Amino acid sequence: MQVKAQVPAEGILKTHEWGDSKMYHIACSCGNDDDSMELCVEADDMGVTVTHYTTQKTDWWTDAVEKRFDINNIWYQEFDWFWKDLWNGLVTRLRITKDVWFHGYVKYQGTTIMSEQQALNYAETLKSAIKEVETFRSQRKAMGDLQNKIASKLASESDCV
Repeated sequence: MQVKAQVPAEGILKTHEWGDSKMYHIACSCGNDDDSMELCVEADDMGVTVTHYTTQKTDWWTDAVEKRFDINNIWYQEFDWFWKDLWNGLVTRLRITKDVWFHGYVKYQGTTIMSEQQALNYAETLKSAIKEVETFRSQRKAMGDLQNKIASKLASESDCV
C-alpha cells in the first residue's frame, strides 16, 4: 500500500503562523511528550532557517560503580544502592560539565519515533512550510521595493529639498 501525505497531517500540529515563520509540534509515537519535537521554519533575507527544539537527556543509565544484587540483607542492599546511585549521579554530572568546560559543548542524542505516515507528513509539512515562508518573504521584499520606488518618485517630483 502506497502511503500519501495527509492534510491535516497525522502526528503534526501547526501551533503558530506569523507569515515569515511557522511552528509545528511533532508528537512521538511512544506517547512521552519529552520525546516530541517542536519545528520552526523561518524565512529572512539570508534564506530559510529550520530549527528543531527537543528535550535532551543524559545517559543516566551509565554507572561508574555497578550495583550489587547479591546482598541478602535488605537494609544493607538499600544502603548500598543509595550510595551508589548518589555516586553515579555525581560522576554523570561531572562528566557532562567536563565536556562543557573542556570542549564547549555536550553531545546528546534525541529520538522522536514516527510512523511511516507521520514521517511522510513531517517531510511534506517541512517542504510546504519552506515554500510558504519563502513566498511571504518574496512578497514582503517586493512590497518594500515598490514602496521605495514610490517614495523616491514622490521625492523627485516634489519641491521640497
